[in-house]
Amino acid sequence: MAVDVLGLGCCAVDDILYVDHYPAADSKIEVCRRERRCGGLTAVALMSAAQFGASCQFAGTLGGDELSRFVLGAMRDQGVDTSTTIVRAEARPVHSTIIVDERTGARTILYGTHGVFGADETQPSAELIRSARVLFIDQYGITGAIRAARIARGAGIPVVADLEAEHLPRFAELLNLVDHLILSRDFAARITGQSDPANAAHRLWNEERAAVVVTAGKEGCFYIDRNSHKPQHCPAFSVATVDTTGCGDVFHGVYAAALSRDLPLLERLRLASAAAALKAARAVGHSGIPTAGEITRFLNVPH
Repeated sequence: MAVDVLGLGCCAVDDILYVDHYPAADSKIEVCRRERRCGGLTAVALMSAAQFGASCQFAGTLGGDELSRFVLGAMRDQGVDTSTTIVRAEARPVHSTIIVDERTGARTILYGTHGVFGADETQPSAELIRSARVLFIDQYGITGAIRAARIARGAGIPVVADLEAEHLPRFAELLNLVDHLILSRDFAARITGQSDPANAAHRLWNEERAAVVVTAGKEGCFYIDRNSHKPQHCPAFSVATVDTTGCGDVFHGVYAAALSRDLPLLERLRLASAAAALKAARAVGHSGIPTAGEITRFLNVPH
């Protein structure tokens, strides 16, 4: 049976520390509360797609340690099939400590990647990749991500990516294989030299892509596709921001789920923007990912 979204790449365990305000250097501050959540580019995207109603599988690499077990349990709880996970004894998820300023919702992420493999270089099988309606990748395990993206593109399967590290070997090769490219404004500016998100989207566009989207937080996103002669703007939804952790990953996941249903680009962006807004209004981690019903109700309220 075909899976809607097959994901390879990054999973993380996020230890989230909520503080009244971000501490100055050489100071102390009391932690208001702490939570442990499942995070990571691909993991949160898959959980978001699953909550939207897509069938999702994770086929990246994890280990048998406590952190890996926590991630797999969280993904299963959110509806992601983890039966195709590649297990290596030495593998681990990213382990992050996230400091959240409760006054502003801003967050600082401190992370370690020791033992993180991401996409495997030889697995999953080409048959599994070709069975997906959408392939979701990130830069973790870049050689494996390139292999999977080549197989998917060769079979006419769209590739959605969440990329954040341009310094990696073969990054340009991976970037060129992504036909649904969704990047944050800051990262798009780094790799294009264009601080304006519309100009960055235009610079990233080529005829091999289906869509380029540059997200800009409260300013919405700027996009270009084969029907556009120049970048277009999709506004964000206004909400009282509580915690922006994972909002970009939620955006990516709902976009991928909507793409698996062949929804038009503007509808994909509107659904993804609504999902990210709902996530930003909640002071929780992966359990704050909105469902399809919540997104629909939110969109039916005048904004």
